[in-house]
Amino acid sequence: MRFTEQLWQSVQPVYHSILRHPFNVELAAGTLALEKFKYYLEQDDLYIKAYARSLASLAAKAPRSDIAQDLLTYAKDGILVEQQLHEHYFSKYEITPTQQAQPACFAYKHFLLSTTVIEAFEIGLAALLPCFWIYREVGAHIAKSSVRNNPFQQWIDTYIDSEYDAIVDRMIEITEAVAIESSEQYRALMQTTFIQSTRLEFAFWDAAYRMIRWPI
Repeated sequence: MRFTEQLWQSVQPVYHSILRHPFNVELAAGTLALEKFKYYLEQDDLYIKAYARSLASLAAKAPRSDIAQDLLTYAKDGILVEQQLHEHYFSKYEITPTQQAQPACFAYKHFLLSTTVIEAFEIGLAALLPCFWIYREVGAHIAKSSVRNNPFQQWIDTYIDSEYDAIVDRMIEITEAVAIESSEQYRALMQTTFIQSTRLEFAFWDAAYRMIRWPI
């Protein structure tokens, strides 16, 4: 079994919990409460900026120049696509960007920033992969059951685009290649980190659905 297949198997319980989460079920049905989607977008706008910084930080540690270039490209192009998506909905729903990261967003973005800066390249890569991979799979799952004239269709379309699909495949390929050249100890750490990031993906959607904010 490929190492990345092992990674994917290790998060199946969390992944299926994400698919069953009412945020994504209601998003597919077009019935998600607008205030919950707005909360999600506000926090995602902060998160994606930290994600791009994490990609750029990791690129500086890349073992090969082609990998470094890919990570830098994803940091630049990825944030552009996300910003365009956010701008569409921010304008449509008159959302004002926030600078306040709520608990789940705060935890996830600082986990990525610290992991990519402090830990070895392999570990940082494992931290970043779930966001790419989970969103592709969730997007594909939601697209199959999305209703006609879904108000969230542009969000869905972003993550089922063929170019995005190719980016995810490349990130999986990079992770597989790095894992093959790594030690058993580092592969175990990569899996632990991959699972943690996937849990934080769940926490991000859950926080948006419950609109969790700092208590004080």
